[in-house]
Amino acid sequence: MLARAERLHRQLFHPVRAVARQPAWEPPVDILETETEVLIFVALPGVAAERVDAGIQGGDLLIAGTRVLPAALQTATIHRLELPQGRFERRIRLPGGRYGAVHRVVADGCLLITLEKAGGVHV
Repeated sequence: MLARAERLHRQLFHPVRAVARQPAWEPPVDILETETEVLIFVALPGVAAERVDAGIQGGDLLIAGTRVLPAALQTATIHRLELPQGRFERRIRLPGGRYGAVHRVVADGCLLITLEKAGGVHV
C-alpha cells in the first residue's frame, strides 16, 4: 500500500522539461466547465499568488513559477521533503472558444483561475 501511495505521488508531481530547458515539476490540476466559465484549480501549497505567472498562449493556459522553502526553514534539518521545490510549469489545453475576463484567487492551497467565456455559450 505504501509503494502504491509513493507511485501515485510520483505520478502527480513528476518532473518535466520546461521550454527553457530548466528542470521543472508539474502541479496537478482540476478543470471544470460551466455554461459561462472555465474553472482551473492548480494545487500549489505554499506558493504565493505573486510567485505564479499565468497566461494564454494559443489555445493553452501556461502556468509557471517557483516554490521555495520559507526562509525560516532553509537551515532546518530535513527529515522528509515530499512537496516539490523549485521551478514549476504546467501547460493546459483549454476548451475551444474565446475568453473575456480572467480572475485569480488563492484558496486552501490552490490557485483558482476563472476564465469567463466571451461571445456566448461554448459548452
